[in-house]
Amino acid sequence: MTKKRIAVIGGGASGLTSIKCCLEEGLEPTCFERTNDIGGLWRFQESPEEGRASIYRSVIINTSKEMMCFSDYPIPDDFPNFMHNSKVLEYFRLYAKEFDLLKYIQFKTTVCSVKKQPDFPTSGQWEVVTESEGKKEVNVFDGVMVCTGHHTNANLPLESFPGIEKFKGQYFHSREYKNPENFTGKRVIIIGIGNSGGDLAVEISHTAKQVFLSTRRGAWILNRVAEHGYPFDLLLSSRFKYVLLKIFGQSLANSFLENKMNNRFDHEMFGLKPKHRALSQHPTVNDDLPNRIISGSVKVKGNVKEFTETAAIFEDGSREDEIDAVIFATGYSFAFPFLEDCIKVVRNKISLYKKVFPPNLEKPTLAIIGLVQPLGAIMPISELQARWVTQVFKGIKTLPSQGEMVIEIAKVREEMAKSQRHTIQGDYIETMEELADLVGVRPNLLSLAFTDPKLAWKLFWGPCTPIQYRLQGPGKWDGARKAILTTEDRIRKPLMTNVKESNKSMTSTITMARFILAVVFFAVIVTYI
Repeated sequence: MTKKRIAVIGGGASGLTSIKCCLEEGLEPTCFERTNDIGGLWRFQESPEEGRASIYRSVIINTSKEMMCFSDYPIPDDFPNFMHNSKVLEYFRLYAKEFDLLKYIQFKTTVCSVKKQPDFPTSGQWEVVTESEGKKEVNVFDGVMVCTGHHTNANLPLESFPGIEKFKGQYFHSREYKNPENFTGKRVIIIGIGNSGGDLAVEISHTAKQVFLSTRRGAWILNRVAEHGYPFDLLLSSRFKYVLLKIFGQSLANSFLENKMNNRFDHEMFGLKPKHRALSQHPTVNDDLPNRIISGSVKVKGNVKEFTETAAIFEDGSREDEIDAVIFATGYSFAFPFLEDCIKVVRNKISLYKKVFPPNLEKPTLAIIGLVQPLGAIMPISELQARWVTQVFKGIKTLPSQGEMVIEIAKVREEMAKSQRHTIQGDYIETMEELADLVGVRPNLLSLAFTDPKLAWKLFWGPCTPIQYRLQGPGKWDGARKAILTTEDRIRKPLMTNVKESNKSMTSTITMARFILAVVFFAVIVTYI
């Protein structure tokens, strides 16, 4: 039987894992990457490329290595817990080499259009037109996986800032920023307090005369380093805490998280406290911002009302003169122009079943991978999406009726509107568990509690790492159990550069405490299941 041909558009993190998932299901992938290399967002270049995400030289990822790795390929234990962008790219290169993915990628190839074949209602096939070195080529594929991300089209809302056209200094979107040297001795305004806005404010404040951080709504600020020095996402992303969230509700969870963040520094006193709750919108991850604010290097301001030739006037009536530069860290919009009428994006809103499949197609042979913004890593979510999609493409799994999918999409959209969330935002554990159910790889904790209690303990109390979704079911990896039980070793390894002899006098006490907790664990696990 002829293998189904699948077009994978984009050679970043989502594209790489999509190629691998196609191969696992016996499909034949061809990946089209418009640049000359893999890595997508995480490949730094001095000059931004059109249609490609762009990062600044100093970017460090805000999800830890154990939470962002692909499920059957842990990040090397000597890599830092929070990696510089060069290390992230190095990991992707190792992954591509390990599974021999590069030979399926056509570099310097742009996808011009993706259209239904005339017999699409029966065949589900697509005509894909590509261009490489000035030559166009037409191919027919049985399925298409779009992996172009959502950080490509800069959102530059200049119409919301009257007078900007008269401003004599420089102004640009944050995607154009690369390093702080150009702002030495200058007075700079950063507009926006997402991750990029916070990072730029901190970095530029080390060279600039003064940085002003302008925010309409404020933000909750998370620190990468949490209790006892562990990565914050490892401590937040456990099934135990997910159970507590379901039992006590989001309001109590918001209060708990807000209290912890305010214990680090009072957000209201620092001028950052937002009107929204902590889990209602994506928090900003930044380790140094409060330090720069308290030292006066960064001054928090409200929204800019208007610009003059050399000044900014804020909504509270205050004014800052002699401004040299304005950087708009105002986010991104996403679009899929090559898909034409197959998918419509209106104001960053898109109708997709489970954030993956358009519900209006006669055949489910088009999927969007990685169009989700979790409080957590996107790579393992993209991987689970790709595992599910390739099962659907192969015919192993089926989708509900169009009517059922439309109803669910409307329900999700209504819930998002109530919570004021970003249109593609999602909870990490909830998204992962839902996708794992669809793929058939969600760990059975109740069964494991009796057959492998040590492992079950880790799965429930410990971080919900991607590797857990290789323990059983399709695509099972024999190394998954060992990798889960050695998570702590990989966290500690890069930190052990000055090893001290540990004190083991408390061993018996700790053992007894663990025994008592084990009893509690079995009681809770039965309730959870």
